[in-house]
Amino acid sequence: MADHASHAEHHHEHKLEIFRGLVKFKNNTQKIWGVLIFLSIVTIIEVALGYIKPDFLNAQFLALKWLNWIFIILTIVKAYYITWDFMHMRDEVSGLRRAVVWTAVFLIIYLVAILLVEGDYIYEVYKNNAVSFDF
Repeated sequence: MADHASHAEHHHEHKLEIFRGLVKFKNNTQKIWGVLIFLSIVTIIEVALGYIKPDFLNAQFLALKWLNWIFIILTIVKAYYITWDFMHMRDEVSGLRRAVVWTAVFLIIYLVAILLVEGDYIYEVYKNNAVSFDF
């Protein structure tokens, strides 16, 4: 019972830093605002890039435009910080963190692979103006 009480007390102590300790906050409220501001900045960058669509980011890399890769990477960064800070994954035991993070990492890699393969196929079908089914 005493172990549970000490674990519960320890569990309520949240780390008040982000970016691996580069930015530190005085309390949870400041940290929430700090993470919210960071996520807002990333979202503003995504929206600005989506609106402007700079020509130099239209070059292809691994069957996707650089702009699409930037969107994928920024989305993963946002998902990481939402999970790590807002869902308090940082304060969990390492086994739970690994189970959640590695599952998400492999799922994201799998989904990106499907996106690349299927997206390239659909692109080729529309580019050639022909739809054929080989059964």
